[in-house]
Amino acid sequence: MTPIKVTVWNEFLHEKENPAVARIYPDGIHAAIAEHLEKHEDFSVATATLEEPEHGLTEERLNQTDVLIWWGHRAHDRVDDAVVSRVRKRVLDGMGLIVLHSGHFSKIFKALMGTTCDLKWREAGEKERIWVVEPSHPIAAGLPEYFEIEQTEMYGERFDIPTPDELVFISWFAGGEVFRSGCCFYRGKGRIFYFRPGHETYPIYHHPLVMQVIANAVRWAAPVAGPTPVFGNTKPIEPLG
Repeated sequence: MTPIKVTVWNEFLHEKENPAVARIYPDGIHAAIAEHLEKHEDFSVATATLEEPEHGLTEERLNQTDVLIWWGHRAHDRVDDAVVSRVRKRVLDGMGLIVLHSGHFSKIFKALMGTTCDLKWREAGEKERIWVVEPSHPIAAGLPEYFEIEQTEMYGERFDIPTPDELVFISWFAGGEVFRSGCCFYRGKGRIFYFRPGHETYPIYHHPLVMQVIANAVRWAAPVAGPTPVFGNTKPIEPLG
């Protein structure tokens, strides 16, 4: 079996500048996610970060990536537009994209959604209850009816995105808000999954069910060997006249 080639992308800024974040993710959020994914024999995992040349997302790297996982927060504006265009093209050509937490404001997610991707937020360390609303979806495989994160940042509706093609999870927060927290989209030949949990000051990427969701999403988002669409002026298949 050929493994799914996964690249985990992270700004890798908070972990180098904030001791509280470094205690939770000493080698970076990308390294924590990669470590969990490497436990799966059907994945081959690499990482890339903002301050590498071309943000670590060269043509060669992207061409060798089946699924790209994106975590960004404080430096969305520092991502080069040429790299965003490169990633967008790969998604349309069939590469999967998983956007985590504050990646909702990334240039690449906005480019693929065509909306502001804005939302309500509050950082108060409150509980999140994540409900599975599409239990037959592959991303929900092996999950209970709901699971909880004891302390997290709140995201609340309205979430300014297009209506998801498939909605897998809805979150409820102790402060009363709800949020569409597991959203699937199809763009070109590519599959996109937005997953809400993951603020940098909480150990969310050590939560086993969060990591199970991400692993399930990698398998769902991996390219499918379907036909290549043909566009433009074309000759008839059957004789005319």
